[in-house]
Amino acid sequence: MRKAIIYFIGIILIIFLIPVICTIRPKSKTVDKSVNEINNITISTYDYKDYETISLLHKKTNKIEKIPLDEYLYGVVSAEMPASFEEEALKAQAVVARTYTIYKIKNSKNKHGDAQICDDSTCCQAWISKEDRMQKWKEEERESNWNKIVNAVNNTQGKIITYNGEPIDAFFHSNSGGKTEIPVNVWGGTGFPYLQVVETSGEENYNQYNSEVTISKKDFENKIKEKYNDFKIDFKNKDCIKIKEYTEGGRVKNIQIGNKTLSGVEVRTLFNLKSANFEFTINENDIKFTVKGYGHGIGMSQTGADSMAKKGSSYEDIIHHFYTGVEIKDM
Repeated sequence: MRKAIIYFIGIILIIFLIPVICTIRPKSKTVDKSVNEINNITISTYDYKDYETISLLHKKTNKIEKIPLDEYLYGVVSAEMPASFEEEALKAQAVVARTYTIYKIKNSKNKHGDAQICDDSTCCQAWISKEDRMQKWKEEERESNWNKIVNAVNNTQGKIITYNGEPIDAFFHSNSGGKTEIPVNVWGGTGFPYLQVVETSGEENYNQYNSEVTISKKDFENKIKEKYNDFKIDFKNKDCIKIKEYTEGGRVKNIQIGNKTLSGVEVRTLFNLKSANFEFTINENDIKFTVKGYGHGIGMSQTGADSMAKKGSSYEDIIHHFYTGVEIKDM
């Protein structure tokens, strides 16, 4: 009788334990990945050692140089941002440049052949060697300026900006003129959720980035005719040039010029304006453009970063201001 009770209890325990045992699985990458996929989250890790050395194409000589990532970033930061800017602004630039580099390497495969990135600012990022950079500074400022650049890179070593676990396309520019811009208004496409219009206070203190361009009416007309041979304009008509629409960032989106409607970006390119944030005046013999800001206006404004740093913001504050919904991760 006693044995029968023991057997009965054993059978009951087995019946209850089998489902529990079957549902317990060892923790694995496959399980973690499936959970992340269900929640539409991509989790990536980047080993700093994988990017310790990069292949840099020097556009002028068409030669490829193997260079340590941090050394490359010294050249980028010193080429892209004035050393006179605040240390926190330079740190923000270092993190942005590092992120931009990793993004380019991951997403621009074979663009430069055997190289991963180039030193042309119109294609990738500007870069300058230490020797050339030193020559451009006053002798008494060279050592302190270079140390400032090196510290900005070293003190943020391994830091990159991510969105949903992936490095962002970290665009930046000189001066936004008060507001940044969204990519769709500059390059078309669908844009990125982390690149939104944000206000940039304090940029009015950087008037050297504003500019004026004056062009004769004849040259103005001929310049547009080079692109549109059917272009016509009657300067006697007071509405021969008229801004039709502005972007969310306050730049010219569409402008009617004679019988053509051009984008603000197109006008900027045609007349070599520093930004699409412009006004115009039609004079007796010429057209005068008054231009606010410098650059495409996407992502971090460098003067905006410096202005924020002057008011006590950290490089993390600066990055979170200019890039929406991002995280700063350590590689």
